[in-house]
Amino acid sequence: QVQLVESGGGLVQAGGSLRLSCAASGRTFSRYVMGWFRQAPGKEREFVAVISWSGRSNSYAESVKGRFTISRDNSKNTVFLQMNSLKLEDTAVYYCAADPDSTFSRLPDEYDYWGQGTQVTVSS
Repeated sequence: QVQLVESGGGLVQAGGSLRLSCAASGRTFSRYVMGWFRQAPGKEREFVAVISWSGRSNSYAESVKGRFTISRDNSKNTVFLQMNSLKLEDTAVYYCAADPDSTFSRLPDEYDYWGQGTQVTVSS
C-alpha cells in the first residue's frame, strides 16, 4: 500500500511558476513509476508527465512539454513537478499517482495509487 500526499498548489499569475511535491509513504517507492495528472472542471483527468523508477526516463504531454519538468528524489520518497510559464489552461487539480507495474503509461487506469490532489489556479 502506498499513500500519496500532494502539496505546492496555489494561485499564480500567467507566466509564473509553481513547484508541486508528492510525498509517498512506503519503502517500495523507488520501484514505482510515478505520474502526474490533472483534471479541470467539467473535463476528464488527463496525463501530464511520467517518470521512471530511476528517474532516468520521463515523458510529457505535448501541452506542457518544455514548460514542466518532472523529477524525483527516492531518498526522500518524493516526486516533483516544476511548472514554469504557466498558462490559464493549466488551471486544474493536479494529482500524483503510482504505478507499481511500471507500465510507464499515460492512462490513469494503469495507476493503482492516487493522492488527494492539489489545486493550481492560473490567473490573467
